[in-house]
Amino acid sequence: MSNNLLAGKRGIIFGALNRDSIAWKIAEKAHAQGAKFVLTNAPIAMRMGEIKDLAASTGSEIIPADATSMDDLDNLFTKSQEILGGKLDFVLHSIGMSVNVRKGKHYTDLNYDWLEKGWDVSAVSFHRVMQTAWKQEAMNDWGSILALTYIAAQRTFPDYNDMADNKAYLESIARSFGYHWGVRNKVRVNTISQSPTPTTAGSGVKGFDGFINYAHEISPLGNATADDCADYAISLFSDLTRKVTMQNLFHDGGFSSTGVSDSVVNKFGSEE
Repeated sequence: MSNNLLAGKRGIIFGALNRDSIAWKIAEKAHAQGAKFVLTNAPIAMRMGEIKDLAASTGSEIIPADATSMDDLDNLFTKSQEILGGKLDFVLHSIGMSVNVRKGKHYTDLNYDWLEKGWDVSAVSFHRVMQTAWKQEAMNDWGSILALTYIAAQRTFPDYNDMADNKAYLESIARSFGYHWGVRNKVRVNTISQSPTPTTAGSGVKGFDGFINYAHEISPLGNATADDCADYAISLFSDLTRKVTMQNLFHDGGFSSTGVSDSVVNKFGSEE
């Protein structure tokens, strides 16, 4: 259903890889709500994904960019404004990667070169994106900048590994840079802490199916899907949430506020 919530709005969407990507779902719904945007991903990720199909279905152009490269980001923001015909109203950062997770390194035996790479891709890139937009004065007043995160930034999920640290830093960047964006341009900066969602990135975490099933059992509303997350993101890009900023917004069916559920107690309780 379209209410034209984003009619006339322009943006950049990072991280759409394939139809399982949350960024892909957000792009589809942003298009349905009247937005125009540029799609971007790292060149290597674009070779692996299906982003050209998404561009065709949403009438969007693609600008390859490595989010850890300031030159690439400068080019991305410059060309995006030229293509879209003006400053931006929203930016989605949906990027995350841990080489240690991919290579099966335990948290107690990290490769620090890999740690630095994952930290740069998953968290520092969010600062790079915002700094580029800041220096180019690329955002319209009352715009919205959004990144995706996970509750492992606050709670321990052993197999989430160094991605938990990356997400914690990502959320801190959102708060710190969000203050400056708010003061200068009334731009809000938030993170969505989404339920565990079966994406290409998530599937690389050991025991991820267990994460999903456990969260579903705990959450009063069940897990939020990628489609649900896309709807929430659209609301945060819209003018309906102009005073929401510097927040880590849990979108997880109530998981983050629930200590234990009846179904979990019943599974582990002793028989009388």
